[in-house]
Amino acid sequence: MVSDEGLDISGLFHKSSIEVDEQGTEATAASVVDIINCFSAPQEEEHKLDFVADHPFLFVVREDVSGTVLFVGQVLNPLHGY
Repeated sequence: MVSDEGLDISGLFHKSSIEVDEQGTEATAASVVDIINCFSAPQEEEHKLDFVADHPFLFVVREDVSGTVLFVGQVLNPLHGY
């Protein structure tokens, strides 16, 4: 366990993609959080977060700068066909 004193989030990055074709839909996502301990030398640490789509969900694709919604989708049964 780590105290919240002396920690700083130096960066947060999330990227996802959705591919839809005749065979179905494939989605990928990745997140990285850079956390620095202010009381010691900065270290390069990578934090990975897995998104497991094993239940129904909604998703929205937005443009980065303006936030304009480009696409909204719904997955009712992500395990269908597997």
